[in-house]
Amino acid sequence: MDFNTTLSHSMASYPDLLDFAAQQYPELSRLEKLWWAHYEYWDNNILATGIITFLAHEIIYFSRCLPWIIADALPSIFMKYKIQDQKPPPSVAEQWACTKYILLIHFVIELPLIVLFHPMMEFCGLSFSTPFPDWRPLTAQIITFFLVEDAYHYWLHRAMHWGPLYRSVHRIHHQYAAPFGLTAEYASPWETLFLGFGTIGPPLVLGLLGYDVHLATVLAWVALRQFQAIDAHSGYDFPWSLRRIVPFWGGADWHDDHHRYFWGNYSSSFKHWDVLMGTVAGPEAREKRRAERAKAQN
Repeated sequence: MDFNTTLSHSMASYPDLLDFAAQQYPELSRLEKLWWAHYEYWDNNILATGIITFLAHEIIYFSRCLPWIIADALPSIFMKYKIQDQKPPPSVAEQWACTKYILLIHFVIELPLIVLFHPMMEFCGLSFSTPFPDWRPLTAQIITFFLVEDAYHYWLHRAMHWGPLYRSVHRIHHQYAAPFGLTAEYASPWETLFLGFGTIGPPLVLGLLGYDVHLATVLAWVALRQFQAIDAHSGYDFPWSLRRIVPFWGGADWHDDHHRYFWGNYSSSFKHWDVLMGTVAGPEAREKRRAERAKAQN
């Protein structure tokens, strides 16, 4: 439904709008009523989308980092699960320096782009009104976004390890050879822009192609992508980690090898591009490639 009502915005508070939605739109879920009241309260779609998108990004990012911060603060309990266990957990000073840099990137680089997202979203035909989409197309679209982003990330990330691009763009992200959760978005402004397009680009392109894509789907996708990136940089591999359940999932052990060896394992979520292209990182994979080359020459 469209965001318009006979209720006066000059007099209505957010609780008033929520009560109005409950009376007028009983078919909406609680979350959908909150969503409707949010847009009505601000009465400015660009501002309303910017607020909900930026707040969702910040809350999800730092709340997902929190368990890994706690794990780093309790080495007596969690050190046995740390992948590079020969290195100590990051110090409080290191984590705080990383946090300050990430906040700078979020506010200076990402916030202006988030403000511009609503016009781009409308241009590409994405919707933002209630009700939310059914879970089936939402799930199918998110799976598509994961696959497209992974392919995009693999090739761009691999290109960023070419000498000039590495030195001028990607080197900042490799400041930490033993990554921790907060370092997921520790990157140069250019890398933030280039790799970020792999996350936000697929929904926009899908909308341009005429598919019905909703902002709620985009927010769910971005949240899952944040979870994946933070977990991949956590530095910990637990018995219940997703990569032990889903064989083709990269996981923290996969990406940790990329930071440890500065080569290979370029994909973000899955393993298939690195396996197909022969860019699996680590000494075992290197010896296997050498043996295959030697066999081919004989």
